[in-house]
Amino acid sequence: MKKLIAVLFASVFVFTACGVAGGSVTTLNVPDFGKKITDQSVMLLDVRTPSEFASGHISGATNIDFESGTFASDILKLDKSKTYAVYCRSGNRSAQATAIMAKDGFKSIFNLDGGINNWQSAGNPVVNG
Repeated sequence: MKKLIAVLFASVFVFTACGVAGGSVTTLNVPDFGKKITDQSVMLLDVRTPSEFASGHISGATNIDFESGTFASDILKLDKSKTYAVYCRSGNRSAQATAIMAKDGFKSIFNLDGGINNWQSAGNPVVNG
């Protein structure tokens, strides 16, 4: 009985903590991410460094460097009510970035599984500059 009560208490704590965090993040594969970003209301964010962004990014993306040291304050300038599709090189930085965004109250966030590496491996285009 004590074990059951402990499990129930832990479950309530976890679900409550998650609920307070804000939004949730959905990780999408390349085809689903590609469909998502065709919606004109979706904001596309590339969280790689400016040099990585310049070497090739998904058309229409805005660059906010996760490693800049100002990422947390930069994303707070964004409209939390909008939908965001986020990617990086391999999915690691974007997973961290989207977790921060969810914690900060962004409600609709999508992460590209495998990042731009998977995007390009699937034959999708990138733009330079």
